[in-house]
Amino acid sequence: MLAAPVTDKRIAPVRWGILGTAKIALEKVIPAMRGSSLSQVVAIASRDIAKAREVAKRLEIPRAYGSYQELIDDHDIEAIYNPLPNHLHVPWSIRAAEQGKHVLCEKPIALNAQEARVLLEARDRTGVQIGEAFMVRTHPQWLKVKEIVDSGRIGDLRLVAGHFSYYERDPGDIRSRVEWGGGALMDVGCYPITISRWLFGAEPTEVVGLVERDPEMQVDRLTSGLLRFEGGQATFSCSTQLVAYQTTEIFGTRGRIAASFHANPQIESRIVVDDGSDLLGGGGSETTTFPPVNQYTIQADRFSEAIRGVGSVPVSLEDAVGNMAVIDALFRSAESRRWERPGF
Repeated sequence: MLAAPVTDKRIAPVRWGILGTAKIALEKVIPAMRGSSLSQVVAIASRDIAKAREVAKRLEIPRAYGSYQELIDDHDIEAIYNPLPNHLHVPWSIRAAEQGKHVLCEKPIALNAQEARVLLEARDRTGVQIGEAFMVRTHPQWLKVKEIVDSGRIGDLRLVAGHFSYYERDPGDIRSRVEWGGGALMDVGCYPITISRWLFGAEPTEVVGLVERDPEMQVDRLTSGLLRFEGGQATFSCSTQLVAYQTTEIFGTRGRIAASFHANPQIESRIVVDDGSDLLGGGGSETTTFPPVNQYTIQADRFSEAIRGVGSVPVSLEDAVGNMAVIDALFRSAESRRWERPGF
């Protein structure tokens, strides 16, 4: 059993500010940060000052601001968590960086790879830490999956196959606005893409995508992709209008691994490794369980440590640009009906 990564409690906690009152911030990230010895949420901002004050009172956050800029201008804040709608990720992350704030920005990092490169230039210019918030990349179960793949236990990695779906058809939801970067590929298709690139340790040479769009809102509601790597392939499907389900299967020449993208912080998570020797009876499979951990807490810990000079940002901006380049190529392929090369 793999224990959760050890946190260095000698590191001074990082003082965080939260841009906006997005659901993921209020229900997952802020409570998780409160469980971290390395993070202190000291301020939150909303364009509605009454809402900011209400949330600050409810979540015991010391300061509330009625604009994002006011929070960024607070000299006491060291780092910003940006869970704003996708089209606001890069503009507000750049503003924060230019004020000397480190930035943990929600996925997807940008609307396209070119926009992500602008953010990368801002990071290099300002010298702050900026990372993409793919919390799955810090969870012990996924670190173990990576360890198993790299060890050669399942042989040579040949195929990563994933699926991620849920049903939500609300025209008022920010994920239903195509001009704001809504749709399935940007919202959840980015997970199987980042996992496959990470496990292969490489970028795909070319991709092909198939997109079905909502006839009214025009966001992609069902998207499938095929990624060709030098050593294998990755396939995935994602949807915002299918029954909720998520899974990943990793296939090697001598075994496979089954895992889920998300993990409930209240219950054990598990992965299954199968050598294929007993397909019907399951005798060739081995299940590894992991104690309940909050992957958002771990994500905050790793980022805070990087700010303090310990380790590195879990998902770098270079990695984020690569993920966006694949997403761009999949959208281009859906239009051209041809294989497309990601523009790294």
